[in-house]
Amino acid sequence: MDADGTFGAGDLIEGLRVHGIAVHDGFLSASQVAALGECASVRRGRGDFSPARIGAGLGVQRREDIRGDSICWLEEPLFPAEHEWLALMEQVRLKLNRTLFLGLDDLEQHYALYPAGSGYARHVDQPHGRGARRLSSIVYLNPSWHGADGGQLRCRADDGEFRDIEPLGGRLVLFLTEAREHEVRPAVRERLSISGWFLGRTGLPR
Repeated sequence: MDADGTFGAGDLIEGLRVHGIAVHDGFLSASQVAALGECASVRRGRGDFSPARIGAGLGVQRREDIRGDSICWLEEPLFPAEHEWLALMEQVRLKLNRTLFLGLDDLEQHYALYPAGSGYARHVDQPHGRGARRLSSIVYLNPSWHGADGGQLRCRADDGEFRDIEPLGGRLVLFLTEAREHEVRPAVRERLSISGWFLGRTGLPR
């Protein structure tokens, strides 16, 4: 923790400034990962998850060959662990606005659950009508993940090179959203995260 009681964000700030991508390991403890995983399990059991779709407007469709996850938006009523998660992300928003002047104004988050063998083909997070998305975020909820399990986030850095980031439990990944290509590689086991975006004041809501 920093002197002001917030998390140490030096690696996030430096990564975004230099590469457009930042990784912070251990952002969530094992107990926090477990608590959020249990929230997702309860939501899944009561039918809160739905198959993710691609496209916009009348062109929205389910294409498992492109995107194979199911999602559940974090909306009220929330579990205590989810409230805690959103409070942590508010700390992130305030600190990044103070240091990088990103103009982040709001946040939208959802669980993303990928069955074994599924992924998400290369894409960007600012489709038409989503210009408000300025900073993409992912926190992984996968305990005891190993490199051989697959499921990496493949994301283009500012130098043009793609980097593979393993979905380790408790790891937070941030990247500047605009025009940044990325994909989710298939895994041999189920893969869970909370994903979403910090929003600016322009653009349309989802």
